Amino acid sequence: MFFGEFEYKLDEKGRLPLPPRFRDHLKGGVVLTPGIEKCIIAYPVLEWKKLAESLTSGSVTRSKLRRLSRAIFATAFHLMIDGQGRISLPAPLREYTEITDEVVVTGANSYIELWNRANWEEEKATCQQQAWQIIESLERD
Repeated sequence: MFFGEFEYKLDEKGRLPLPPRFRDHLKGGVVLTPGIEKCIIAYPVLEWKKLAESLTSGSVTRSKLRRLSRAIFATAFHLMIDGQGRISLPAPLREYTEITDEVVVTGANSYIELWNRANWEEEKATCQQQAWQIIESLERD
């Protein structure tokens, strides 16, 4: 399980250190893919495989499955963590997320998200407000 929020800076080669508590779970590598909200989603390889299996076992038509597969798998990157616990963020993902130097690494249960700091602050404020609204509605039921 991944949780917490950590701030890091990319080095001059675009490498990002990962939180030490996350590294053991990523020894087999990590798969990076663009997230919907302009973040990078980092999956441990085993979680990525589960996601891939769930896509192919659904009741989606073949043409939709082909498009979905192209959208998800063509934009993904498989990386290994180096000896200092870093990964190199691919340029297309840095451009998509507007990450230039400061990166916020957040745990999201079974995966990790990598955010441009300004975008994260905005997203975090929205998420926290909505989370409390959901909790309040559950308490009423």
